[in-house]
Amino acid sequence: MHQVVAVKAKKVPVRERLRRCEQEAEKQQKVEEVAEKLEKECQGLIEFHKSYHELFQFFCNNTTIHGAIRLVCSKRNKMKTAFWSVLFFLTFGLMYWQFGILYRQYFSFPVNLNLNLNSDKLTFPAVTLCTLNPYRYSAVQKELDELDRITHQTLMDLYNYNMSLVQSNWAAQSTRKRSPRSLSHHVQRHPLRRHKRDEPASLKGNSPPVDKSDWKIGFILCNETNEDCFHQTYSSGVDAVREWYSFHYINILARMPNTKALDESNFENFIYACRFNEVPCDKANYTHFHHPIYGNCYTFNDGNSSLWTSSLPGINNGLSLLVRTEQNDYIPLLSTVTGARVMVHEQNEPAFMDDGGFNVRPGMETSISMRKETTMRLGGSYSDCTEDGSDVQVQNLYPSHYTEQVCIRSCFQISMVERCGCAYYFYPLPSGAEYCDYTKQIAWGHCYYKLQVEFKSNILGCFSKCRKPCEVTEYQLSAGHSHWPSSVSEDWVFHMLSRQNKYNITSKRNGVAKVNIFFEEWKYKTNGESPAFTVVTLLSQLGNQWSLWFGSSVLSVVELAELILDFIAITFILSFRWLRSCQLLASAVPTPGAHDNTAFQPEPSGPSAPIGFTVEAVVTTLPSSNSLELHGQDRDAEIGLE
Repeated sequence: MHQVVAVKAKKVPVRERLRRCEQEAEKQQKVEEVAEKLEKECQGLIEFHKSYHELFQFFCNNTTIHGAIRLVCSKRNKMKTAFWSVLFFLTFGLMYWQFGILYRQYFSFPVNLNLNLNSDKLTFPAVTLCTLNPYRYSAVQKELDELDRITHQTLMDLYNYNMSLVQSNWAAQSTRKRSPRSLSHHVQRHPLRRHKRDEPASLKGNSPPVDKSDWKIGFILCNETNEDCFHQTYSSGVDAVREWYSFHYINILARMPNTKALDESNFENFIYACRFNEVPCDKANYTHFHHPIYGNCYTFNDGNSSLWTSSLPGINNGLSLLVRTEQNDYIPLLSTVTGARVMVHEQNEPAFMDDGGFNVRPGMETSISMRKETTMRLGGSYSDCTEDGSDVQVQNLYPSHYTEQVCIRSCFQISMVERCGCAYYFYPLPSGAEYCDYTKQIAWGHCYYKLQVEFKSNILGCFSKCRKPCEVTEYQLSAGHSHWPSSVSEDWVFHMLSRQNKYNITSKRNGVAKVNIFFEEWKYKTNGESPAFTVVTLLSQLGNQWSLWFGSSVLSVVELAELILDFIAITFILSFRWLRSCQLLASAVPTPGAHDNTAFQPEPSGPSAPIGFTVEAVVTTLPSSNSLELHGQDRDAEIGLE
């Protein structure tokens, strides 16, 4: 039976209700103030957003990047939001594509070529003049007798040509007793042979010349065991004979203890007259050296004394030389050119007559005009040039400063010593090495010619190792020729030369030559390089692209960097929380095999205690109908107050 309790509801006045609402509002305001105060007190130095959505919304509402606000303000229109999102990120992609192009251009290190024309006093270059006559025939005839005899016999066998002897006593000298190990033994190892074009050369004798147009001529170079042979062939018989003769000739030079004793170092025997800027030259203005093929060479203005300078251009303000070009004592099988050879080069640079020189014709006046041109390259990342060659992994064998040709020839000579065990006679001798001679190194010719093939194909790597100098001075030459002396003046000119220089006239037209070397104009060109894309240029171009696509400034870039940093920080924080929660869950779940054994424990012995149960009863009193009515009236009153 339920107990019914009648409750009498009292009617609460409206003012009282308002007062209570105001009190509750004040309490709520105080609670919010306290919470805000506590939040400010707990605020750290650096705070991050709670989610990616909050971070992105804050960025779009406050950034100065154009178009970002459209991603937030149009969020109720999904089509516009999608359109602006695609447009925004497409713009970003295009901008960074342009950034990639700019960075690639910057790291390619382009340069600008600057051309300058300078007008100033010009330093006259060094000039090297060679006689085109190697060791005089009369001086080395004893060493060349046997080689000449074999060569004459070879020409007779190959071409049926009986070469006349230069000296009348040659036959008597050639019949003298020779050393047991004569030159013929070594020549037989490297004979001059002729064979058909479609057949390889062999060590057998020469075949009879049936059709000369179908034959090639050359010589064979084999190793010490004759198992590996190199065939050096030529289409021209003249080139083949000269190269074959030169090969044996340099072996003779390598055996001579002192080649300087054979030098034609008498300046007056080759150069009859020398004048620079209308002033005669003296011995202090030139130096002498000997070249195995080009003979005695003289270098003017090489820097040992005060350098010559030209204040004015023209033929009268340069170097004028009168040289002797007689051929009486030339080696006929080695010297096939008459005249002289001249080369213009910079001071403290060796004169490579094979590369940059040209011949002066006898009986002619050769006028050579020069134009100076200097090229200065940027080093480092802009080009693979070297300042002084100290960073090039090739030893400089020449007594001069670094040039590309010096490095290449030194590289070949070092490879020659390492591979063949001796040095090539035409290049400087490394320390501790000796020149190649087939009386000592019997197969050096085979090694040399095979090494030449590897050198030209850059298998040795000399062209890759040797880099260009960062500063190079070159001279552009132009030459003109005219007969000298003229037919009406040659009588008195040669008469004066015979009186002054004791010149015996044998061939007036081919006996002398005149050379004039001068600057063409009083200007020289300088080609310089400057960086085409510097850091300032890169930043300017990046700023232009940023302004084009987003119309913002540097501070906008900082805002974007801040967004990226906040994104990384939030990712790190969320990842840390996720890992922490995983660890807590793992520690809360019991591991398999761990059971609660208290249920299986034995009961304690002794009198058992009575088990007590606590029962809680909940009695609910149903409201009466009058109380329900009163509650309904109160609710209506509250609604009316609201």
